[in-house]
Amino acid sequence: MNAPTLEWSEALQLELPQMDDTHREFVDLLAAVQAADDTDLTTHWNTLVAHTVEHFGQEDRWMRETGYASGNCHAVQHQVVLQVMREGATRAAAGDLPLLRLIAGELAQWFPQHAQSMDAGLALHLRSVGHDPATGQVARPDALPRSEITGCGSLSCS
Repeated sequence: MNAPTLEWSEALQLELPQMDDTHREFVDLLAAVQAADDTDLTTHWNTLVAHTVEHFGQEDRWMRETGYASGNCHAVQHQVVLQVMREGATRAAAGDLPLLRLIAGELAQWFPQHAQSMDAGLALHLRSVGHDPATGQVARPDALPRSEITGCGSLSCS
């Protein structure tokens, strides 16, 4: 049975250019992992992990800058996914390439739901407060939440 693959589509577009560009890169790097032969698999995986550290770090910073609690479920999900990805790298270095391919397939299934719920909620929030991803400045501080956001920020959770 082949692992699920992921391709960039309009359904993943969130109308926040910096987020969309980062997500498109994630999708492309994941595709490279899934297409890699055993010789190049760990190299592609390590590139994906390094990208994901930056990707999640960027989103986590945006959340901190706009009123999310430090332990919100979106940031926690980032931590858990990175932990799994790093464990995959460790296991692959010890020769367990099938596990790495399994994790890549799981990421291909996980990412669209994450992007279309948690990231879509974050993108909506960032636009609503006028957040500038380059500077961290908020154009409409009066639109910031009165209390920290502890959920994921999407419409599917509080």
